[in-house]
Amino acid sequence: MSWEQEVREIERRRRLASQQGGKTGIAKQHSKGRLTIRERVDALLDPGSFQEQGRATAVPEYDDKDELTGYVPANYVLGFGRIDDRRVVVGGEDFTLKGGSPNAAGLRKSVYAERMASRYRVPLVRLLEGGGGSVKGSGRKGGTVGEPVYAEPRFKIIADAMGQVPIASAALGAVAGFPAGRLVASHFSVMTRHTAQILIGGPALVERALGVRLTKDELGGAAVHAMSGIVDNVAEDEYDAFRQIRRFLGYLPANVWERAPRVISNDDPERMEQDLLDAVPRDSNAPFDMRSIVTMIVDRDSFFEMGAAFGPSQICGLARLDGQPVGVLANDCRHYAGAMTAEAAQKYRRFVELCDTFHLPVVNFVDQPGFMIGPESERAGTIRYGMAAVAAAVQATVPWASIQVHKGFGVATAAHYGDDAYVVAWPSVESGALPLEGGVAVAFHREIAAAEDPEGKRRELEEGLKANRSPFPRAESFGVHELIDPRETRPVLCRWIDWIQPQLETLTGLFASLSDRKSGFSRVRGWPRSASLHGLAFLLSEASPCNLRA
Repeated sequence: MSWEQEVREIERRRRLASQQGGKTGIAKQHSKGRLTIRERVDALLDPGSFQEQGRATAVPEYDDKDELTGYVPANYVLGFGRIDDRRVVVGGEDFTLKGGSPNAAGLRKSVYAERMASRYRVPLVRLLEGGGGSVKGSGRKGGTVGEPVYAEPRFKIIADAMGQVPIASAALGAVAGFPAGRLVASHFSVMTRHTAQILIGGPALVERALGVRLTKDELGGAAVHAMSGIVDNVAEDEYDAFRQIRRFLGYLPANVWERAPRVISNDDPERMEQDLLDAVPRDSNAPFDMRSIVTMIVDRDSFFEMGAAFGPSQICGLARLDGQPVGVLANDCRHYAGAMTAEAAQKYRRFVELCDTFHLPVVNFVDQPGFMIGPESERAGTIRYGMAAVAAAVQATVPWASIQVHKGFGVATAAHYGDDAYVVAWPSVESGALPLEGGVAVAFHREIAAAEDPEGKRRELEEGLKANRSPFPRAESFGVHELIDPRETRPVLCRWIDWIQPQLETLTGLFASLSDRKSGFSRVRGWPRSASLHGLAFLLSEASPCNLRA
């Protein structure tokens, strides 16, 4: 007896599921300049690599004779695929069905996404467009409701996955409620500039609750969230978002049990750029381009910046040195002279923990004048966030190299040195407890005020003390590993990359006892076990403005 009839039914249901919201729903999606979820998956992944899971998952309707009369596919598409021939899990809402708000079948698949990535130890990519739950419900009465009391909290696997595999999320349309929470529970998040919004509650809810009438873009468009820190980057369109996700994942291992992929570099590790010699002006108050310095030192075309508009005095990004993926930290003196603001500190901490979780060496270009001062800084709680950034750095387990480029003043400077950091200094660096200008004004205010020429006295004191801030005495005292010609920075760092290779091997096998705690952290296989600190708890601890990292 053949099962041909049942097989034909399977094929029919698969065809029904692939139709999504039908021609009308798909046309409506395209008319708004947005791709369907299946088009997004195809554009993201290597061609032909998608292996969908739950193709028959749906909300069916049957008549009294158990004949199928209605078939609404799960409005969440999920499966395995490959990016640059590396396995990933990818999932996302189907906005052509119920506006992406999950039906019963779609919800089950979406909840499984993190579990699937965690179980198979591969990165997770979320392609998000949709709202959370609806007050309408199913419309049916009776039967069991909600989750059983013994069920594992739904958010636990989301938090757990953050400490195990890289997670990248894209907002490609309106994203609200639970999907918005998922978006920020990521190591990298990106939104499209013209078609996406990220909202805790939409315009109707905000107007009803607060009496404030705003559009979706005014509430949560790209102009808002590039500055709020909710997303790392803004993409010009969906294809740009996919390119950024693919690039981000290229620097990271598949999971915390593996090393980041080192590639063969075509860039000479001994390359020295002449422009580095005069990259820092002799006038200590003159601004300069730190990004240009970074790009001259790392492998050509390898620097991938994240979060440029949020906390702009701090630069964070991924790059390669002699093919080795590294995390890059640097100060941008063109914003607040590079001072650490509350927002910059949040970004800094988040990025350090990303590098520590996935065993990426940190390369830190230091030009730190201290914590930002003033009434706005005090109201923002800068010192609290700043000390959290310091704690993240000093507790990091990854190899750390610090290049003293220009300034290093105050407590904030401690955030730029990991444990046992390799420290090299440029001749342009000056450091101390306070910048000379402010320090002299405080320490010698009586002498300055009593002088016949107060301004001349101030300059005299500053010039006299400046000589003591030369990097040469520190180099002579082994206060730095090396004092170098700026042009030597790339060769020096590439040699350091070779030195640390055995150390990187040990990080993936590190397994500390759960009782080995550092300030509330339990180190497990080189990453803080407290995934809540690498995930959902950041919604609370960094809610001003809310900026989630892993």
